[in-house]
Amino acid sequence: MIEVNKLYKSYGKQGKINALNGISFTVDEGEIFGVIGPDGAGKSSLFRIMASLLLPDSGTAIMNGYDAVKDYRKVRQIIGYMPGRFSLYQDLSVEENLTFFATLFNTTIEENYHLIKDIYQQIEPFKKRRAGALSGGMKQKLALSCALIHKPEILILDEPTTGVDPVSRKEFWDMLGRLKEQGIIILVSTAYMDEASRCDRIALIREGEFIATDTPRGIIDNYREILWSVEGTRMSALLTALRGYPEVKTSFAFGDKHHITVDESFQPDALRHFLANKGFHDVRVELAKPTVEDCFMAM
Repeated sequence: MIEVNKLYKSYGKQGKINALNGISFTVDEGEIFGVIGPDGAGKSSLFRIMASLLLPDSGTAIMNGYDAVKDYRKVRQIIGYMPGRFSLYQDLSVEENLTFFATLFNTTIEENYHLIKDIYQQIEPFKKRRAGALSGGMKQKLALSCALIHKPEILILDEPTTGVDPVSRKEFWDMLGRLKEQGIIILVSTAYMDEASRCDRIALIREGEFIATDTPRGIIDNYREILWSVEGTRMSALLTALRGYPEVKTSFAFGDKHHITVDESFQPDALRHFLANKGFHDVRVELAKPTVEDCFMAM
């Protein structure tokens, strides 16, 4: 079990930059807990403290009974940590990297092969290739294999899918689902809001604070705004026009559409007429179902 209590961390002279502002949460065995938020929100600082790589200003992080500060040697034995930036040895081959990390924990690839089989089989044909020559998706699979080779109780993944193609991202999350079934506690951070649905529980983080913690479904069920999607041509100019419409409360780009929140008096035909007068004739206005990203923007 992970127990984090009132973690604070600041940087710079006299602590002018606050990275974490009193974060508290727990994670149970066999649970995928996601920390969802934009770059600079404090995700990496939080994970580095929990991995015993960074000292907090105050507060505690207890990892399966061990304090990340006082018992850092024990913590490093029971966790697998995958930082956001690829940090393996680029000049070593895939096999050499994995052997090296296994040796650090007095184990072998063969002893714990069952843990990494699903992942490693996909890169094993390239085991003689230097790590630096791998694609982004393969690098992430190798990094995850190295984090798992010593059979950790807790897996800490800091933005593991950043810069990875959509197919590899899906494969990666499928692997995490299988690891969860083995009872491993998985803590993962991401800036991709769509990945939130793959977690058992999520925390939305902004400026070093958790602004909501719940299941993905629970976060969405608490959304109270009236949400519509608007799609058309000249999307950038369309966004500006939407923000000038009196009954539109907020308007944000959302993939190939814009999501708007509106007052109860909102009439879609009136909006279409307003946009047509501004030169937007081929516009589709439809009710939209909220996502975690919509909830984050509302909060």
